[in-house]
Amino acid sequence: MSGLAALLAEHNPPGVYQWHNAAPAADVAHAVQHAGWAFRYLDGWTVEDQESFLKAAAAALEVPDSAGESLGSLADAFDALEVRERGLVLLWDGWSPLARRDNETFETVLGALRHRAESQAHGKLAVILRGEGPELELEELPIKH
Repeated sequence: MSGLAALLAEHNPPGVYQWHNAAPAADVAHAVQHAGWAFRYLDGWTVEDQESFLKAAAAALEVPDSAGESLGSLADAFDALEVRERGLVLLWDGWSPLARRDNETFETVLGALRHRAESQAHGKLAVILRGEGPELELEELPIKH
């Protein structure tokens, strides 16, 4: 069973994971939605600073524009993100440009996402950071289980 399938079947808990998989985002979205989870996609390949991240994240998560005004307001939006389906999977492709160019913002965002994924107060959230980048202390979502 792939790591994604295990996550969707709730064999792995929601959380923030790294994933080295080249499947097209549309295929990942299909698998996630077929399993009854909501899917959001954050294309981070051109996101290298706080301002561009805030705009991209607010759009990807479909939260109010005011959530993209500051890291604090975005963290509040993460906390209040209501998940009506079985859960929500956020696939963040290209996380490494932000991690390399603005590590302080990246670490703040990563902390807010971890907090939201662990709390599950408003539904399950799984965040998948896909691709190569600086070494992180995150659990790897295995390709095969």
